[in-house]
Amino acid sequence: MGNSVDLHMHTAYSDDGEFTPAELVLQCKKAGLRIIAFTDHNCVKANAEAQKEAELLNILYIPAVEIDCNYNGTNLHILGYQIDDTNDGFERIEQNILQQELTASKERLNLTKQLGFYVTEDELNALSNGEISGNVWTGEMFAEILLNKPEYQDSELLHPYRSGGLRSDNPYVNFYWDYYSQGKPCYVKIKFPDLDETVSIIRRSGGKAVLAHPGINLKENFSLLYNIIACGIDGIEAFSSYHDESSSRYFYDMARKNALMVTCGSDYHGKTKPSVRLGSTGCFVDEKEIAQQFF
Repeated sequence: MGNSVDLHMHTAYSDDGEFTPAELVLQCKKAGLRIIAFTDHNCVKANAEAQKEAELLNILYIPAVEIDCNYNGTNLHILGYQIDDTNDGFERIEQNILQQELTASKERLNLTKQLGFYVTEDELNALSNGEISGNVWTGEMFAEILLNKPEYQDSELLHPYRSGGLRSDNPYVNFYWDYYSQGKPCYVKIKFPDLDETVSIIRRSGGKAVLAHPGINLKENFSLLYNIIACGIDGIEAFSSYHDESSSRYFYDMARKNALMVTCGSDYHGKTKPSVRLGSTGCFVDEKEIAQQFF
């Protein structure tokens, strides 16, 4: 199953993605994937190119997006599947969040300097997908720069992210979660749309709204899932590279008990998450159970 269906991947249209849609489709073909979806952050622009390339390679492609949103103070990610990506609601979301992110990037730079590190705007822009997703500076970019600066080779703060360290499996994204995510020292608040609004936009476009990797966003507060379900989501991403088997089982059972869709996704980004492979979803059910929800 994990080697044939992957419904959560990112292209360079995400500020932390690496590959163009065409490049990523080709990688999916080589990995043996047969059903795919590209879920870029707050951006639907990859879908048209990905759909075209997937058809040429005989891969089933599901138009999709991943939208950052907020529910009672908790940041969540909602996946939209089978969307009409020409719906102007998605463009409004993208532009609104992009403008906030550009301002927040400067604040992240200042907060990073307060940690005792020196990073330049030129260094950050050299890593950003400026022409595709704008010059947004993410926590992962700060990590890549800092971990490759010789002058910080002996930094105790960076030690856990180096080879053999406790956070070295995906050092860039782990650094983001530890320092730039909600509640952390370099976190800068972005006003994301509310969960209700996000679900509504996805549904108005003809799509299905699915809660992404709840194990990472809900932390140990899994009881919040009941409230989120009550807001009208259509499904849960039970299988994710973020979930261990017991978490996947919990989310799978919750979805089925509440008559919701179940999806699977690796959350592949490329270099940002080097230990995450295409198709590494941890899914333990037959692929037909996933596929029949879409086709």
